[in-house]
Amino acid sequence: MITIKAADLHAPESQRLIDNLSSELAAITGDRGTRHFNVDAMMAERTLWVVAKNDNGDAVGCGALRPLSEQIAELKRMYSDRSEPGIGQALLAFLEASAQRLGYGEIWLETRKVNRRAVNFYERNGYSVIDNYGPYIGRQEAVCFAKKFMMT
Repeated sequence: MITIKAADLHAPESQRLIDNLSSELAAITGDRGTRHFNVDAMMAERTLWVVAKNDNGDAVGCGALRPLSEQIAELKRMYSDRSEPGIGQALLAFLEASAQRLGYGEIWLETRKVNRRAVNFYERNGYSVIDNYGPYIGRQEAVCFAKKFMMT
């Protein structure tokens, strides 16, 4: 069973997960993906950093939400070490529910086209390709996705 909770971004387990993600991204895309993730920006309102843990209490995944606008949260640094099935799915479901609780109506994210595992994962989970936004405008290697939530 996977347990997901808000966590300290500066904690050693968080830093280890971020480093693992950066290394994996570098191997897949040639870029560590850290340029557009500022740790200080995660101190703003309506941000969230979470860590997923397995039954043994080992940190096996992470992810972040930060505001792009009043209605749009950006998903950043989502990672699963794939040590057991369902980590990514659990993280995404938790972050989507958290975004709604924080008052966001949709989530946007960016990944690299060459990162087929991520592209397929987001498509399977109801995300649609959108025009590249912000720092990804004009970046041919980038693909951006969005998912809108039903407002209750």
